[in-house]
Amino acid sequence: MPNAGSHALIAALVRMLRPLVRILLQRGVSFKALSDLLKWLYADVAAEEFDIAGRKQSISRVSVVTGLTRKEVARLLDQHKPQDRESTEKYSRAARVIAGWRRDPDFRGKGGAAAGLEFKGEGPTFTELVRRYSGDMTPRAMLDELLRVGAVRQLRDGRLKLAARGYVPGNGEEVKIHILGTDVGHLIATIGHNLQADGASEKRPFFQRKVLYDNLPAEALAEFRTAAAENSQRLLEKLDLLISQQDRDVNPSVEGTGRWVAGVGIYYFEEKYKKD
Repeated sequence: MPNAGSHALIAALVRMLRPLVRILLQRGVSFKALSDLLKWLYADVAAEEFDIAGRKQSISRVSVVTGLTRKEVARLLDQHKPQDRESTEKYSRAARVIAGWRRDPDFRGKGGAAAGLEFKGEGPTFTELVRRYSGDMTPRAMLDELLRVGAVRQLRDGRLKLAARGYVPGNGEEVKIHILGTDVGHLIATIGHNLQADGASEKRPFFQRKVLYDNLPAEALAEFRTAAAENSQRLLEKLDLLISQQDRDVNPSVEGTGRWVAGVGIYYFEEKYKKD
């Protein structure tokens, strides 16, 4: 007999998966395609994270944990992990270039704002900015992308001016879908951590809050939407400046052990009220 916790989990899954299923149907992803992917994920997560301490993970163990047959587990674990490396690199590099332009003193003007840059030449240029923060992506390709999304505009004298405070993809669906995976994945991982948090040093809850009211008139949304965007942007820029100083890509002199990912995500939502 399912307990109350199981019923709550099923209800949570319905709320969580409904918008995802809507996206999948809009893009022609069939149930079978999703089912096949879920089988692979079950096998992969069980193999990587549900082993027994001191013992080598086995196909039999994965089969027991997932409910899949041993034959199916062996087949699934032999498959290559799906990748979207191109979208990942494109998003990360563009975001790093904009952040570097805003915070690196070499690329800021006298007032502290991002300086207008020549594309190439002597001194601080856009080419040097890209070289410093984007790895092996060519300056021309980076400029084309930032111009496309409106993050950079070209002045009459030919210099380049930063026109956005962060990288927000325009019509490029691949990068937006990449963000769907990373941002939703991070949020669910945070909630998963908090479900198991017990107050111990390594299991303390992560910060997870939201502001929500469910009886608002439509006329109130525009003002709140604008205020949410402006205040969230200021907070993210402050946190970005704080944590970037500890990132080894930005500051190679940083010492320490291991390699961790940490950040804060903020998102706005609105929809017509529906009873559960």
